[in-house]
Parts: sequence; structure tokens; C-alpha cells
Amino acid sequence: MADLGERLNVSLAAAGAAGAWDWDIEARLLYFDPRLAALYGVDADRAAAGLPTETFFAAIDPSDAPRIRIAVAGMLHGAEVFLKTYRLIGDDGVVRWVEAHGRCHYDANERPIRFSGILIDVTARRRIEERLRIAQSAGGVGTFEHVPGFGTASVSEQFCRLLGLHSAAVLPVATINACVEQGELLDAEDHPGSAVEYAEIRIRRADDREYRWIARRGEAIRDNEGAGMRHVGVIYDITESRRAQEQLRELNETLEARVEEEIASRKEAEDALRQSQKMEAVGQLTGGIAHDFNNLLTVIIGNLDMAMRRMSPEADDRISRALGNALKSSERAASLTQRLLAFSRRQPLDPKRVHLGRLLEGMNDLLTRTLGERILFGTRIAPDLWRVEVDANQLENAILNLVVNARDAMDGSGRLTIVAANERVMAPAAHMAIDAGEYVAISITDTGSGMDEATIGRAFDPFFTTKEVGKGTGLGLSMVYGFVHQSGGDVEIRSVVGEGTTIRILLPRLHGAHGDGEEQPAPEARQGRLSETILVVEDDEDVRAYAVESLTELGYAVLEARDAHHAMDVLRHSGKSIALVLTDVIMPGMTGRELAERAQVFSPGLRILYMSGYPRDVIVRDGRLESGVDLLPKPFTYQALAAKVREMLDD
Repeated sequence: MADLGERLNVSLAAAGAAGAWDWDIEARLLYFDPRLAALYGVDADRAAAGLPTETFFAAIDPSDAPRIRIAVAGMLHGAEVFLKTYRLIGDDGVVRWVEAHGRCHYDANERPIRFSGILIDVTARRRIEERLRIAQSAGGVGTFEHVPGFGTASVSEQFCRLLGLHSAAVLPVATINACVEQGELLDAEDHPGSAVEYAEIRIRRADDREYRWIARRGEAIRDNEGAGMRHVGVIYDITESRRAQEQLRELNETLEARVEEEIASRKEAEDALRQSQKMEAVGQLTGGIAHDFNNLLTVIIGNLDMAMRRMSPEADDRISRALGNALKSSERAASLTQRLLAFSRRQPLDPKRVHLGRLLEGMNDLLTRTLGERILFGTRIAPDLWRVEVDANQLENAILNLVVNARDAMDGSGRLTIVAANERVMAPAAHMAIDAGEYVAISITDTGSGMDEATIGRAFDPFFTTKEVGKGTGLGLSMVYGFVHQSGGDVEIRSVVGEGTTIRILLPRLHGAHGDGEEQPAPEARQGRLSETILVVEDDEDVRAYAVESLTELGYAVLEARDAHHAMDVLRHSGKSIALVLTDVIMPGMTGRELAERAQVFSPGLRILYMSGYPRDVIVRDGRLESGVDLLPKPFTYQALAAKVREMLDD
């Protein structure tokens, strides 16, 4: 017997057993072998003689003890197999994981008489399992083990987490497959020879109902006899990978369209750059000739006007007609220069706060006469139209230009409609030169011949026209384009050949009560008084002579100076009280602006009126006259000079 006991101990040690117990149910005594007695810290002789049954629970971790007590109670009342894993706190204080394998023995009457078994130390295995669980959790990998056709499957904690299920070691297969949108994750039925193939499966998580994609990998393992089969495998989330694949697929499918869109966008940007460079070139050319050309036109227009005023009623009609034709052609030349300056955004603007509704209403009669009786004309003006800050005279010219173009496109009959409304631009088109914001839109729509894409692309080019030779300068739309852009807005064309054209002007909304108030009618020209002395400063002798003679004719006392330095000498030594200085802007040595600053130091409050055909940036900032600056544009007529001077002196 001693040899048998020794062999039993060797076998138990080899199997990793921590010891064995034998529970005499009828005697209510518990027997430990020496290994288990040592683990519990009980004397081996006492353990062999019998211990109180409560000793069995003494070393069990308090967290595990309740469930073990319940399991043991079940054994004592007829259960046959006892298999539990729990923590045991040894006499040395070390916590060990043990696996208890026990069995009940019965007498002839089927009453339980003995409960015996062994404890196996599984601490090392549990540590490996915990490391594996942590690795699986960190890697997002869940594991499963399932026998096809069996109703439950062994799963890991991460497996449950991926499917949004409550954590459990064993789950019903139906519960697992209920999370799958289509098909099955685990085989619910036993299919002979079935395998665990790689699959990408769309699931809907049980907790938050979120759709996700998981991948399943595994293998089918047969038992030793080759009859039974179990599936062992892993699952992991591939949602982000699937999304990336879908995005890549969409990108590939739309690549051609996006390339075309990018090319079109780049072409628009290149066209806009070319247009800007073209406009800059025209501006430099125009600015270079505008100053001298407008001086010449001032002399020509002024003297023609003077000749017509002084011509006697008895003069030959042919002379009167010749002078009138010369004056008309000179005014057309002046208009041509102004349009070039407008297109290149180099004309000085005098913006004021403007109510576009009133401005359009004021133009109604003029536009009706311009269009003629065969063209139906109407306007639709929003009642709550926002204010804008714009040069009203230039805006009227722009609208008149567009209306004349529309009339010609309709060949004298059709319908023209002007609509003014508030508009919020959220995302401007690529070809537009404005930012998102609030604008007032003026749309001029005709039922004329319309334009094709090629014509629209060149419509704003200077000197481009579809009219017959001699019937158009090709600067009307160019002037509109330059003026609107200089005012901070934009203009666009929408046209269909054979149906008509809509040209839209967008002007930025004026916030607050800025500006000098609504446009006021120009004051009437009135005669001056000899008591009012005006100093004329102009380096061009012919222009100076015309201005001096006109002011003298108007009744003013006039002094003259050939340049700014000469003007300062006149101011210091003339001995007269000078009421107004009428000065050119661009002069050799000293500009008109510098003269004004020095003159007002010498004579505070002295009124300054500039005259210029192209003031550059001397009195202009960002295309607008500086605050407090008064300008008489060249070329000017006798009436314009008289009205502006009187306005300044009466202010």
C-alpha cells in the first residue's frame, strides 16, 4: 500500500496536482493528502486523521468562496461532476489559481457517501491566458471555438466587445448570428466537411446598433478519431479599411471627372489672370496718354464751345453746323478716353451712398426714349433694396450702355426687363472676383439674338464688338466691367443664342450710414463776382488760357500761375484775397496735392478744386477720390466749370 500511495503522489505531481482530498459525507470529515495539507497549512497527521469539512473553504479567496460553496452543496445533493476554477490563498500567502476536479460516490441505495477529487495548479496557464487576452484586446482580436451544429460557442471578451454583446465565456450561436446583417458568422448547422473560410462580414452591433465590418479567419480541427470537428478562429474590425477601400474606389471612378474639373478650374484661373494682365496693359497704355490727350481735348472742346457761344445769330448755318459736328466728335473722343480709363479701373470715382431703386426710377424716361416704342420695357425693384456706395454718374452710364447694347441685339423690337434685388452670395463661382457676402444685383434681360460661348468669352475685351464697322467702339461692356470691379463688385453674362441675354451687376451692400448721403442734383451754373478771386494753376499754356478766359467771362477776378512754385509766389505777393485755387494735379516739380497742402498752411481754409484727366494716385486711393477732395474731370465744358466753381464758393 505504501508503494501504491507513493506512485499516486508521483502521478499527481507529474500532472501538476496541488493535492487531493476525500470528503466523508456521512462522517462529516475531510481528509487531505500531505501536499494539500501543506498548501492549507494543516498538520499532515491531523489531515490524515480527518478535518472539519469547513476546512475545505478556509483557503479559498473570499471573492470565489460563495460560488464554490454553492457548487459543493450541489455535489452533496446528487450532482455527479465537480469542475471549478478558483483562487486559493496558500499558507505561504501566495495566491494560486487551481482547477478542482471532483466526483461523488454513492452506496447501493444511490445515496452520496464520499466526495473526492484533486486540485491542479493552473496559475501559469491563467497568466498565459491573461497575457493572450490583453494582447487580443489591444489588437482588437476576438477568438471563438465552436462545434458546427452545436447551440453554443466559447468566445473571448474581445469577441463580445466587437459584437456589442455582454461579456460571457459561452454564448448561444443564435445570439451571435443575430448581429450579422446577412449570412452567418458561425455555422448553426452541422455541415460535413465544412471549413472556416476567410470572410468579410457586415454586422450591426447589439448595443449601439452601429453598422461595422469584421473579418473572420480560422480553421477546422478534427478530433483524434477524425469523426468530430470544431471551428477555431478569430475576428477583428476592418471598418476603417473598408471605408478607405470604398473611398479609393470612388476616387478612381471619379478620377477622370475630377481631372476635367481641375483642368477647367485652372483654365478659368489662367483666363482670369490673362484678363487681369490685359487690363493692366490697357490701363498703363491709357494712363500714359490720358493726361496729355485730355488736355488737348479740354482746349478743343472749350474753344469750340466758346466759338459757338459767341457766334452771332446771323452767322452762316454751315459754320454753325461744322462747329457742332466738331464739338460732337471731340466729346466722343473724350468719352472714348473715359471708357478706356473705366475699363482699366483707373478713372477716379466719387462714390456716394445710393438708393438704386430711386436711381433706376429716375432713369426710367431716359431708358424708355432710348429703347423706342417697339421694345416693351419694365422694371422690378425690390421694396427693401439695400443701399450701395457707388459713383452714381458712372453707374447710370453703365446701365445706359447695357440698355443700348440690348436694344441693338433685339434689332428694335422685343422685351427688356431690369430687375434689382438683394442677394446673398454664399459661394461665388470660380470665375467671379468677389467674396461671399451681401450684394445688390441689377439684372438687365433682353430677348435679343443672344451670344455663343466664344462671344461671351470676349465680350469684356476692349474694342471687341459684333456690330458693323462704325456702329460701335467695343468699349461699352469694357467700361461696365472696369467700373463695376473698381466699385468692389462683379458682372456676369448669361446668354442663349436665339433666346436672349441677361447681364447681372453685383454691387456690395453698404452697411451703416456711410457716405455723404443720397446723390443730389448738380447745382445750376451762375455768374461769379469780381470780388471773388480765383487762382488758376496749370502747366499746359493752352488749357490755362481757356480756364482763365472762361472764368473771366463768368465774372470772376482771375490770377494765373504756370506751375506750383509760381502759384506759391502769387499767393504770397499778389496782395489779393484768393477765394479758390483751381489747379492741375500732375505738374512738373510739385503736384497739385503738394501745392494744396502748402497753400492751406499759408492760407487756412483756402478752397482747392483739382482739374485732371488722369490724376493717378495723387488724390485717389483704391480708385476712389480721397475724402474731402473736389475734382473737375478734364475735358470740361464751360457749363461744367461754371457749375463746379459756383458750388465750391457757395459751400
